Amino acid sequence: MTDETTVAETPLTEKLEAILLIIDEPLGLVALAAAVGAPVPAVRQAIETLVEDYDGRGAGPRRGFELREVGGGWRLYVREDHDDLVAEFVGGQAPARLSQAALETLAVIAYKQPVTRGQVASIRAVNVDSVVRTLLARGLITELFADSETGAINYGTTDALLQNLGINSLDELPPISPLLDDGADGFDEGTIR
Repeated sequence: MTDETTVAETPLTEKLEAILLIIDEPLGLVALAAAVGAPVPAVRQAIETLVEDYDGRGAGPRRGFELREVGGGWRLYVREDHDDLVAEFVGGQAPARLSQAALETLAVIAYKQPVTRGQVASIRAVNVDSVVRTLLARGLITELFADSETGAINYGTTDALLQNLGINSLDELPPISPLLDDGADGFDEGTIR
């Protein structure tokens, strides 16, 4: 029975669950509201209800999945408690890992963005052309803009990186160690040696 009356009577939480089940990247409240044809405040309340329900704070048990806000949107995720189980089940289908060079380049871009390829290369002291192409192809970084004077492309991270790290913003990245050399040694105030 799929007439319009039945669809209109479907509870908002069920509609949201249907959408959340099929998305492969987080959706914000506005996008979810548009998808289910409901006002944003009602969607916000329904999301809170689902979070409580999945966490076992409602009438039912705690679920093996959770509804998390990541990268400015909402998505269903396996609970961390079950990561080992899921990893074992998935087995050899794990996504390809990033090389050490790619991880280092990604870290430089994440902390210094917007940053040019030349700036990343000078920080890492190696050529980063192929690594930057790999990170672009995987959707972890993006071209932000070209410098008006030099034409150099400035890079930054994408929401895909936030999703992979399980964070909402770059502000949640750990601080760079205060023990790292700040480059001030060898300089007197006002005088360059």
